[in-house]
Amino acid sequence: MRVRPIGPRSLTARVLLLATAWSAVALVVISVVILQLYRQSSDRAFTDLLRAQLYNVINSITIGEDNKLSGNPQLGDLRFSQPETGWYWIIEPLGTFAATPLSSSSLGTSNITVPTILAVPFNNRYERFYPTRDAFGNHVLVAETEVVLDGEGRAARFRVSGNLDVVEDDVRSFSRSLYIALAVFGVGSLIVNGLAILYGLQPMDAARRALERVRRNEAERLEGEFPREIMPLANDINALIESNRRIVERARMQVGNLAHSLKTPIAVLLNESRMLDKVQSDLVQTQAETMQAQVQTYLNRARIAAQRESLLARTDVEPVMERLMRVIRRLNPEREFHLSLLPPGQFLAMEQQDIEETVGNLLENAARFCKTAVWVTVTPYAHPATEGDASRRHWVEILVEDDGPGLDPDQISEAMKRGKRLDESKPGAGLGLSIVKEIASEYQGQFELGRAAQGGLQARLILPGLSKDAA
Repeated sequence: MRVRPIGPRSLTARVLLLATAWSAVALVVISVVILQLYRQSSDRAFTDLLRAQLYNVINSITIGEDNKLSGNPQLGDLRFSQPETGWYWIIEPLGTFAATPLSSSSLGTSNITVPTILAVPFNNRYERFYPTRDAFGNHVLVAETEVVLDGEGRAARFRVSGNLDVVEDDVRSFSRSLYIALAVFGVGSLIVNGLAILYGLQPMDAARRALERVRRNEAERLEGEFPREIMPLANDINALIESNRRIVERARMQVGNLAHSLKTPIAVLLNESRMLDKVQSDLVQTQAETMQAQVQTYLNRARIAAQRESLLARTDVEPVMERLMRVIRRLNPEREFHLSLLPPGQFLAMEQQDIEETVGNLLENAARFCKTAVWVTVTPYAHPATEGDASRRHWVEILVEDDGPGLDPDQISEAMKRGKRLDESKPGAGLGLSIVKEIASEYQGQFELGRAAQGGLQARLILPGLSKDAA
């Protein structure tokens, strides 16, 4: 059984898909991490800015001779003087210190909501920071502390607020720049990775082309320079091809030796049968011819078993069929023979002599029983995957049809039996159809008989083919 790949069947596509997926995930994670780090840095910088502004305000405020708060903080930021900006400073006396509070002109007559100390306690520096909203809906961050202003213990609470939209705008601007930079970097990385992967996998493509040359009989082994990682595989494939070639040659040699060794005894039997009386002579001669045909059949089966699934089993259908049609036309000049190959350029994963034997037997039967004409059609066939046959994906259908009397279903089952002849007046040993069936079965194909559209017999062969890439 062939192992079915998971995902894309192309190794290049798989590597590119994995590299793209990993790059996308990595860029997303990197962008999230960088944005988070930048936000933390921006928040920390914003907090430090508010702390600095807070102590500037503290340093600018004193208690005057009239026991009132006095001072005019100059923070160097016009937003503290512009209304409703979210940038404010506020000074409130504490305890028995009954002075008038001071605030920036940007706050006007409004105030800021302040959480309780229990809700937001002071830190070890006696500072606290908390987000809130001002009366104008601005989201602000407040820095607060309490300071004793003189030796009499009079104290005040100081607050400085800043608009958090500044941080958000800064983070958004940075994120846009980051996304653009990462997008450019990601596209560039994918292009570079793709080129590197294609370059790195070129030896695999070279190995595939070398294997195709072996399939097309243009080379006897994988040839070329391969990297260290692929060289063991190429060497193993070359060893497999060489081993397969030796097995096939050995099988052919054994077939030839066996045929040669049986040829003389069978010829002697046939010669000796002529010296007997007619009844015994006919009996011995018939059995000897049958034995000769059966021996040849099983020798063919042994050869097919040795050759099947070989990388070298490849035959172009068109020249073989045209040669068979020329021979059958020459032997039967009074009949018409029509050949149709759609599309041309089809290949069978079979030995040429096996194709000639199967189709030749069918042509001989059709020519023997037809009235006027025989039609041969060769087309691709979508064969459903069956148990034990999932490795084949390309099939070819060969139809041999005639306009003769045809066969009934009962006669078809009888005709498929070895040595069975329905018409004893015609020459033959009754082995032709059974040989065709056995050869098709050895190649994991199919052979069926039925009624042709022209009224005669239809012989249907389903044989293993080769795709255009493999051919």
